[in-house]
Amino acid sequence: MLVSWTLALLTLLAAVAGGGARAVAEPVHGIAMHGSPALPADFTHFPHVNPDAPKGGTLRLAITGSFDSLNPFIIKGSPAWHVRLLTFEPLMARNHSEPFSLYGLIAEKVEMAPDRTFIIFHLNPKARFADGRSITAEDVLFSWRTLRDHGRLNHRTYYRKVLKAEALDEHTVKFTLDGKDRELPLILGLMPVLPAHHFADRPFEKTTLKPIPGSGPYRITEVKPGQRLVFERRKDYWGKDLPTRRGMFNHDRIIIDYYRDTQAAFEALKKGLVDIRFEADATRWATAYDFPAARDGRLKREVIPTRLPKPLAAFVFNTRRALFADRRVREALLFTFDFEWANSNLFHNLYRRTHGYFDGSELSSIGRPADVMERQLMQRVGARLQPRFVEGTWRAPASDGSGRDRRNLRRAVQLLAQAGWRISGGRMVHEKTGRPFDFELLVQSSEQEKLALHWQKSLRAIGISLRVRRVDSAQFTRRLLNYDYDMAPYTWFNSLSPGNEQKFYWGSAGRKQPGTRNYPGIADPAVDATIEALTAARTRPELTAAARLLDRLLVSGFYVLPLYHAPGQWVARWQHVKHPQTLSLYGYQTTTTWDARAGR
Repeated sequence: MLVSWTLALLTLLAAVAGGGARAVAEPVHGIAMHGSPALPADFTHFPHVNPDAPKGGTLRLAITGSFDSLNPFIIKGSPAWHVRLLTFEPLMARNHSEPFSLYGLIAEKVEMAPDRTFIIFHLNPKARFADGRSITAEDVLFSWRTLRDHGRLNHRTYYRKVLKAEALDEHTVKFTLDGKDRELPLILGLMPVLPAHHFADRPFEKTTLKPIPGSGPYRITEVKPGQRLVFERRKDYWGKDLPTRRGMFNHDRIIIDYYRDTQAAFEALKKGLVDIRFEADATRWATAYDFPAARDGRLKREVIPTRLPKPLAAFVFNTRRALFADRRVREALLFTFDFEWANSNLFHNLYRRTHGYFDGSELSSIGRPADVMERQLMQRVGARLQPRFVEGTWRAPASDGSGRDRRNLRRAVQLLAQAGWRISGGRMVHEKTGRPFDFELLVQSSEQEKLALHWQKSLRAIGISLRVRRVDSAQFTRRLLNYDYDMAPYTWFNSLSPGNEQKFYWGSAGRKQPGTRNYPGIADPAVDATIEALTAARTRPELTAAARLLDRLLVSGFYVLPLYHAPGQWVARWQHVKHPQTLSLYGYQTTTTWDARAGR
């Protein structure tokens, strides 16, 4: 008996030493970024769906712009909207009622080492592409290699961290990792699976208007380049009975029409050519919905709350420019922006002021003093913060709403004086160089231009010259990617589980490397170290502490002039379009709607 126990122990030790951490991982139905997934192995559907929603009908959507490609995974071209969502699938499905948990889809089971040094995906043998071909381990490996080498920047960045990828059998794939990036196993779980056989004799990196067979619930049946895309629900969709798909993708057809501008798209809604509109214009929301269908209730208007951090819409200082290199200059300009006047006179008091990078969530530092865990992290990363940021008492400056708050303008002049600027002859000039304070703000929409012209008047009152330059979307995007601007508007969207994308947003490498979203040009070792702590967090409290410290560091750097956010999603829908009573953390999602006329 002793010999047999000894042999068993030696076998176990040998397995662990030889990469057999698999011996301490078991196939499970789901994984979470922190802790365990909320739903049990026998769950039947996600909480934010109606599992009994009827199938049928047509959903018509409108997009402003154009498209010239049906390949959403490459850098070239303008990809058509919703192609990835409706026709392709990741290995695992995200539950939008949790911060970051994944459940079985193409991979019906998953094994993840406790130290996250490997993840093994067990593919569902029933999984099929739209052309009937089975999804195998080779398709997964092909997808990983192709996106790593030829995909978008985020795919290349993440997938290059994999140490080794191998097929254990036809339906099992193992990725070996170094364990340093705790989010990477889940990022791999979200990897889209591409058909290797389709690209055997076709180039991956070229734009195409020929549909690529994915494994998703829809196939593309009509393509009018730049004008229209029609999706039809697959009757033979392999995953229709999975718990992660029940109650979702209910419309038989989804038609997406492209319009030249937002007003044309809105007129299409009024005529009944569009079923749902997510409104982004406060003035239109307040004044333009006074037409018969909206008055008599055939068109419903709703403000849908979300439980995510509010988007950070901001005018971004390019700190690569000498003019904005001084933190005091950047803070000074915050006092010249009169949000209260703009909200009242331009936006019908519909917006709320944005103060930080995770507003409206538990990850925000606004109104929260740093706790013990956060203060320890602060010391570890070498963060030096003023008490107003440590205690969470800082707020974006509020005005008297007059459009010319003298108290705020005086404070701006005081801060500029500390940075070496003086008013001389009615102009703000640098006392040593004599350089006038003038800069250009790049905009691409009428709303941005209107807001910029309002700010221009306030700046003129203290001798600062702001030049507002409106450019088309192509030029705006090009200049943004190359950091070719003094100041520009941008909106960042954060989740309740921030991770690797924060390096892409704020990491020091982005100060010089084109193509990141570090548009302010932040290069702060404390920010880098805090992001590392964020991605290395093993528990939810650790992640929360790191996110709040990151918020404090970014807020205290005055890298952007924070603007405003809506109190929720502004949604207009025709009455036949229904949605579940319980909505996800993300609010209203078209993937869970249904047509009330279906099945009659």
